[in-house]
Amino acid sequence: MLLRRLYVLVFIHHGSRLVRIAGVTLNPVADWVTQQARNLSMELADQAHAVKFLIRDRDTKFTASFDAVFAADGIRIIKSPVRAPRANAICERVIATLRRECLDRMLILGRRHLETVLAEYVEHYNSHRPHRSLSQRSPSDHGSLPAPIDDINPARVRRTDRLGGLVHEYRLVA
Repeated sequence: MLLRRLYVLVFIHHGSRLVRIAGVTLNPVADWVTQQARNLSMELADQAHAVKFLIRDRDTKFTASFDAVFAADGIRIIKSPVRAPRANAICERVIATLRRECLDRMLILGRRHLETVLAEYVEHYNSHRPHRSLSQRSPSDHGSLPAPIDDINPARVRRTDRLGGLVHEYRLVA
């Protein structure tokens, strides 16, 4: 609304398609990006599954200090080829989904508003939105198989509105 460009740093786990919004800023300098990498590194240290690779583009904001944060954890950095958007297709698709399903349909008022909207949408994306590559499961349910639905009774279907009704989530109740 203030006609300022805001930048969002997004990390995606390739296998499970879990999305993490690292941060939102007006000025994404190398120090800020490196700090976001440190924050993610601390989160990943608490998790059981180890990350082996980080695929990133060749933006100048990703400096040697950014790479060093992940190298210290034994994560190998892979830079995508120049002018090859398909080399990082999963990230490109997630960014397009964020824009198409959420941001293109809302008027963002500022940084805090964008952070709030993205946090709610990413919660929907990770916990409810079905993904074709995950057999129509959400990233949070990546390891489990959904229960088969034999008889769909419309009276048992409940809708939950997210983002002020922009996104609808449907579930069956007992």
